[in-house]
Amino acid sequence: MAQDSHDAPDFAAMSGDAVLQHLQVTLDGLRPEEVRRRRTQDGENTFSQAPADTLCYRIRCAFINPFCIILAIVAFISYVTDSYTNGFSAGGKVEAGIIVIMIVIGGLLRFSQEIKAKHAGDQLRALLHTTVTVRRQGKCCHIAHTELVVGDIVLLTAGQTIPADIRLLQTADLFVSEAALTGESRIIEKTAAPAAPAAGRTAPDIAYMSTTVLSGTGLGAVIAVGNRTRYGKAARVSRPFKDSFQKGTRSISYVMLRFIFIFIPLIFILRGLPDHHWSSALAFSLAVAVGLIPEMLPMVLTACLAKGSISLSHKKTIVKNLNTLQGLGSLQVLCLDKTGTLTRENIVLEYFMDILGKESHKVLDLAYINSFYHTGIRNPIDTAILSCAAMPHRTDYYRTLTEYYHKLAEIPFDYTRKIATVLVGAPKKHPVLIAKGNLKDIYKRCTAVAYENKTLPIRNGSFADVYTIVQDMLEDGMKVIAVAVKTFPKGTTVIRPQDEKDLTLLGYIAFFDAPKPSARISLEELKALHITPKLLTGDAEEIAKSVCRRVGIPAQHIVSGADLQDLDAAAFDATVRKNTVFAELSPEQKVQIVQSINRQPAMTGFMGDGINDMPALLAAHVGISVDTAVPATKDSADLVLLDKDLQILATAIREGRKTFTNMLKYLKITAGSNLGNIISVVMAGLCLPFLPMTSLQLLLLNLFYDALCIVLPWDTVDEEDIAYPKDWSGKHLGKFMLLFGSISAVFDGITFAFLYYMFIPLVLHCPVFSAALPPVLQEQYIRLFQTGWFLESLWTQIVILYFLRTSKMPFIESRPSWQVMSVTLAGLFVFTGLLFTVGIPVVGLVTMPAPYFVFLPGICAAYILCVGAGKYIYIRKYKKLL
Repeated sequence: MAQDSHDAPDFAAMSGDAVLQHLQVTLDGLRPEEVRRRRTQDGENTFSQAPADTLCYRIRCAFINPFCIILAIVAFISYVTDSYTNGFSAGGKVEAGIIVIMIVIGGLLRFSQEIKAKHAGDQLRALLHTTVTVRRQGKCCHIAHTELVVGDIVLLTAGQTIPADIRLLQTADLFVSEAALTGESRIIEKTAAPAAPAAGRTAPDIAYMSTTVLSGTGLGAVIAVGNRTRYGKAARVSRPFKDSFQKGTRSISYVMLRFIFIFIPLIFILRGLPDHHWSSALAFSLAVAVGLIPEMLPMVLTACLAKGSISLSHKKTIVKNLNTLQGLGSLQVLCLDKTGTLTRENIVLEYFMDILGKESHKVLDLAYINSFYHTGIRNPIDTAILSCAAMPHRTDYYRTLTEYYHKLAEIPFDYTRKIATVLVGAPKKHPVLIAKGNLKDIYKRCTAVAYENKTLPIRNGSFADVYTIVQDMLEDGMKVIAVAVKTFPKGTTVIRPQDEKDLTLLGYIAFFDAPKPSARISLEELKALHITPKLLTGDAEEIAKSVCRRVGIPAQHIVSGADLQDLDAAAFDATVRKNTVFAELSPEQKVQIVQSINRQPAMTGFMGDGINDMPALLAAHVGISVDTAVPATKDSADLVLLDKDLQILATAIREGRKTFTNMLKYLKITAGSNLGNIISVVMAGLCLPFLPMTSLQLLLLNLFYDALCIVLPWDTVDEEDIAYPKDWSGKHLGKFMLLFGSISAVFDGITFAFLYYMFIPLVLHCPVFSAALPPVLQEQYIRLFQTGWFLESLWTQIVILYFLRTSKMPFIESRPSWQVMSVTLAGLFVFTGLLFTVGIPVVGLVTMPAPYFVFLPGICAAYILCVGAGKYIYIRKYKKLL
């Protein structure tokens, strides 16, 4: 019974009676037992989320990403090769097991945070539209939209988000927006007359799930619910993929893979040549390669993202996708509308006048009738006009006025016509069309003007005549609309957009929407963060210019929608790149501007709250909406602000960059140190007769250091590090790793020489290591050497963390957080204490004699000086450290 409406044009072509007969229902609705049977048969009216919102997708993102895949593959190969060479030794199991544990812990942490983000999104969706009016057993009742079944008779009203695919049976001036379904902003009139859909179009007699009723009423029968609806199918496949975080992660992974593919064969050859034990050489080279990738990278990155998400939730911001934080950190251009973002969205009616600028109550009265009978979603202009009824001694007057005139028909406002029209009638009078809307769009439909009870034709007139009257108001930032009328023959009850011609212009109404006091400060904050705000508005150029002047946006040249219309792609992109204020735009042009910015390329954010904003919001890398937005727009956003204030957005961007910076700290510093260790292993393979550190010791060193770095999400961040957009990619990672990894390797070499030629022979009272030494002495020699390098590596890695976490002078100009100081120093003290007292025999680490702890501070001091010099050179060349 429950056909897919998308694949069932027969419903559109059927008559209303045929539809009811096919669905086995009457206009009185279904009986309770039939409702239960159909729900069992067809399921609840819920649909599979877009891929990014499903549980399976979030599990896949948590456990299957480039970093985890690389670690898992190397761990598996290492385990297999070690098992082959050493007969399933404990060492192979330990190494592989530790890596798997890190993958699982990191994945679980990421998954838990993703579930929290999904829950926040689900809570928002739960508020969108919780009830719908249906007829059941001849009575109207309100039910949850999830309880709808095929065959339910549904009543539709203005402002409602349509809860299922519905074949319309009765309509009255029913107009809908299908932006949530098709991405197009034009309004669609829906009727009950059977009509098959045109190719590539929606059916005119079917109201589709997720679309919005702009005006009028309707009644229809549900023909599809949940996944069987057109939206249910589209939601699973059509949402654009715009996750730059994953692209950056892949870029970083490719950098690390290149290093792995270089060092695996190099270490394999150096290790296997002396004794030709190629299988053990392969196992060791793979184990060392594991050491290049920070084992806790997925966990630390997730901790950073989770910390940022929690911080934002305390600052009136809901993050629906953890990776959105990276988008915020990288944001370069913010596209925003004027109304409600820069202005108060509390429009006040200031003037009502005739065509020459004199106060005219007739103009106000007709505008009031238009707004009163307009059944579409209320907008601030209608609200301001209708508030006139609260003026002293005017309540009874307006009640009488609306009782005298009655509505016959209407054409709701849309962003193509930019006009709202109603047809009204009165006793013994001809029907009158009353149109109000954009100045230019009303004027071009007028052939006459009314003045002092006279109608005068417009002869050789131009819009300049109108502009002269309203120029001062427009330049003061007021929004001015025009009011026009047209008389129809008696008996007229239907109007179409083509009837909006040969109008008579009556006058104008002016409104003032004052800029928010915080707007200028908020924009200054965004500019300080090196984010370019671009104003995209449908209002007139003069209004845009006035608002820009008041809030501090440079507007020497304003580009209008008409200016953009005839430009080719190259000229369009150049115009968008050079200008920041765009006025008189259609919703389609907003999308084109966002797409043009994406091509620059630049990380783009779009902030919107209306149905007409949805296409542009989806086209941007970061879609931003507010809690008061229309439901479909809020549901499509990546980030939802609980307050429509740019200051909250600036705070969110700063938090995103803090998160980003701490992620980069861990990634770059740890990867650089790990590369240094690998270079040292290669050097040792050329110079030493034994391994400077076993693969298990190397893994333990990396794990311990990584465990200490788990506190990095709570580190402080320099203002300079959040002043500019961040780049999450491997672009400079390789250069950073090579420079600081090489410095680390040099000091490892110094440590090797000190241990091999001086310290250990003095401690053991023996000559330099050779095959002539007794086996016991050889074993002691090797264990002391490995423990000594382990300690030196640990000390230098932790100390250098303080110096590479900032481009400033550490501790003097930039201090780490108390959490970072406490955890890292405590870890260093505990591990050093163990190796000074009892050692860690299970991994071959022994106690080190006290004199070695005199050498360690000295080598660390020299290392710090060299790293400082390297940091200066790196910043001078690449203009930044992280």
